[in-house]
Amino acid sequence: MLPRENGHEEPVIRDNRKIDPETGQARETATVPQEVPGDVLDPQDGELAAQLAERTADLQRVQAEYTNYRRRVERDRVAVREQAVAGVLGELLPVLDDIGRARDHGELTGGFAKVAESLESALTKLGLSSFGQKGDPFDPTVHEALMHSYSPDVTEPTAVEVLQPGYRMGDRVLRPARVAVAEPEDAPAASNDDEN
Repeated sequence: MLPRENGHEEPVIRDNRKIDPETGQARETATVPQEVPGDVLDPQDGELAAQLAERTADLQRVQAEYTNYRRRVERDRVAVREQAVAGVLGELLPVLDDIGRARDHGELTGGFAKVAESLESALTKLGLSSFGQKGDPFDPTVHEALMHSYSPDVTEPTAVEVLQPGYRMGDRVLRPARVAVAEPEDAPAASNDDEN
């Protein structure tokens, strides 16, 4: 405020509008250079340079921690979603088994067939896939052997019958395929020769 002649202060009004109200044209903004004391920008000041380096390192560390936190949260979010979907799919496997048995016996007809197809389609979209075919080589990581026999028709342990298909979601096995396994007949003869 500026002092007036009558002793009262007069207000100072500054027009900071970017557009001149009389002409409607944009005003040119004048930038007033701020004066900085010379000792603040003095590169010889070691203490100030050390503080600046320390603050910069702190900011970089905080930014790295935040980036790592954000990645970890996103990774955890994906893992929780996959676990939830796998849990629901695991609960629906007996329903798929019943649908498969009904299809094998020719009982899957009419409206129920459409419902079964819709359910199977929806589960496939969620990433569910079945595996385990007759003739597959036996793999204990994806097969569960319920029966065992010997056969001259196989050269390695082989799934000769699929009792229940296996299911996986992506690379995750939700249920192993339950199979009957046959091994080559020469395996027991070799073990008998070892005993003699």
